[in-house]
Amino acid sequence: MDRRDMEATTTGRMAVLLQHLTPTTSSIVSSLHPLPCLGFTPAEFNSDPPSFDLLSMRKLLDGHNIEERDAVFKLMESSDLFILKHIGGDIFLGADYNQPMEAQRSITMDRIHFLLRKGVFRGWLTNDDLQFAFERSAVHESLGTFDHSLGIKLGVHFHLWGGAVKYLGTERHHRKWLQATEDYVVKGCFAMTELGHGSNVRGIETVTTYDTSTQEFVVNTPCESAQKYWIGGAANDATHAVVFSQLHINGRKEGVHAFIVQIRDGKGQVCQGVKIADCGHKIGLNGVDNGRIWFDNVRVPRENLLNSVADVTANGEYVSSIKDPEQRFGAFMAPLTFGRVTIATSAVYMAKIGLATAIRYALTRRAFSPSPDVPEVLLLDYPSHQHRLIPLLAKTYAASFAANQLKKIYVNRTPADAKTIHVLSSGYKAMFSWHNVKTLQECREACGGQGLKSENRIGQLKAEYDVQLTFEGDNNVLMQQVSKALIGEYFAAKKKGKPLIAFGLKHVNIVNAPAQTSHSSSVLQSKDFQIALFQLRERDLLHRLVANISGQMSQGSSVADALLKNYHLAEDLGYAFSERCVLETFIAVEEEKTHSSIKSLLEWLRALYILSSIDENPVFLRYGYITPKQAQAIQSEITRLCMELRPQALALVDAFGLPRGLLGPIAFDWIKYNSWEHVENRGKDEKSSATFLASL
Repeated sequence: MDRRDMEATTTGRMAVLLQHLTPTTSSIVSSLHPLPCLGFTPAEFNSDPPSFDLLSMRKLLDGHNIEERDAVFKLMESSDLFILKHIGGDIFLGADYNQPMEAQRSITMDRIHFLLRKGVFRGWLTNDDLQFAFERSAVHESLGTFDHSLGIKLGVHFHLWGGAVKYLGTERHHRKWLQATEDYVVKGCFAMTELGHGSNVRGIETVTTYDTSTQEFVVNTPCESAQKYWIGGAANDATHAVVFSQLHINGRKEGVHAFIVQIRDGKGQVCQGVKIADCGHKIGLNGVDNGRIWFDNVRVPRENLLNSVADVTANGEYVSSIKDPEQRFGAFMAPLTFGRVTIATSAVYMAKIGLATAIRYALTRRAFSPSPDVPEVLLLDYPSHQHRLIPLLAKTYAASFAANQLKKIYVNRTPADAKTIHVLSSGYKAMFSWHNVKTLQECREACGGQGLKSENRIGQLKAEYDVQLTFEGDNNVLMQQVSKALIGEYFAAKKKGKPLIAFGLKHVNIVNAPAQTSHSSSVLQSKDFQIALFQLRERDLLHRLVANISGQMSQGSSVADALLKNYHLAEDLGYAFSERCVLETFIAVEEEKTHSSIKSLLEWLRALYILSSIDENPVFLRYGYITPKQAQAIQSEITRLCMELRPQALALVDAFGLPRGLLGPIAFDWIKYNSWEHVENRGKDEKSSATFLASL
């Protein structure tokens, strides 16, 4: 190519470029003129009117304190601290996850100080009224629904630090620390996890000794694996920590105990003997300042031992009313189960946000048409799309009812409820957090490319809540803990020669209960068939696990080793127990005196939840709990139930009671929100183009 040809080619390319960049009014108007095919039709036009009272259903789902929840949402809408963006007169709430880590941490504390000034936290540690406990829970759930980092920062300060002081401490600690914590004069953190130990709390390596000459405890980090790790609030803000440590008294190891340790002074300077480092950037929860802590001969007063379970006298004598170390450790850990209760509940609310957004989008977005002369088909009118979302909706309803029941048990707990709370909270925390992540992933995919946008929340929520699978206990370990508790009760009953009663396991005493082999629609949908099938699964898995463990123990294995070798059965049993409890709670809600229109929908939702669970879980066919014909019939029944529920899908997500601002923009007029009129910085872009053209 000679020089003349190159110049001609360059001139041609510049002409094309100028044609694209020159703001010709006529071309812009014609290219952006809304054509009929691009019109937006609200989800309400593509759905049946609600066949039930939305408020009544919401009361069943939220369980309590709807007014307080709505008041918190309105409070957040009143402050720019909580508003992510304004689009076309609409407000969208949320955290800006595109901000640098330090900015996210800073605004999280700004939000806490705003809420503190508004009196939101008044009584959170000092009001012991049972009804107030539900109100506090409702407010905390609502704040966590806005942003996981905000919920976790509050949870660490009030429930972990404050809860440890309140329930592991005694009156001397309550007087000194609770009001100061409530007023944020003291900012607390919870230093349990270490680099080398997470779920295995018994194995932590931090060591505390007692100096009788000064009546002080001396806390030390003896090795790098003993550094406290992932401690929320430690990197920037916390002034004090509840430090879990091995207590050594007069050369005797007394096990894990908790101590109040100051880690920063009133000016925010790290205290002598304490070293703190940042855990750094994470895939989510960057509004929480997770830190690492080392202790080098840090001295704390004798009174800083949280002594509800055990104490050390001034002359160094270890005293406890519970002589057995195992029972003492159990009593020591029992008050800390609330973390799993809150995770189970918050996971359900995140699934609600994902489903409300994805289902609304699926009721307005169309794709493909059977022929050129008919409109494209709504996403939610595709059976495959219904199968992706509506069973998850049914499971979210089931999880809501179960989480509410768990909260009631916890708030009204007595010492006799400790085992039940431990087992239920372990199973539900694992089950519901798994369900949440699965639901958010499916909703993200169901929204296509729009699911990738941070402003639409779903994808970001998946990253924010992924941590729930491992903190407060790895889910797989928790399911094994559930099975361990069930086996313990089984062996204890056998040893006493009495029937098994605990944890709703009376059905385990049934011998050779026949399986129902009918595959008719009426049988598959009946609660009697469903509860019998779930009991059969749980009963058989328990017997299989007991037989395996007993056989291996006869060959010299310990119970612990045998349980580890049968981890797959243990996890299946833990899940079977949890699902059976969820089903029983669902049936109890269904049988309450609710309106017939709600009852009929709940029957469909319960049937869809159960049949979907059976369809997805291989143990039902693996061990012959259902026949192949039943498996085929169940799949057909799922498809039919999805079609039956499709007209009410919008009403079912509206019954969640979530404010519009908490959903992603694609839940509403996504064409308007993506129009040129609402492009941010468009004036800047136009100016940049004009400057470039002027320079040519």
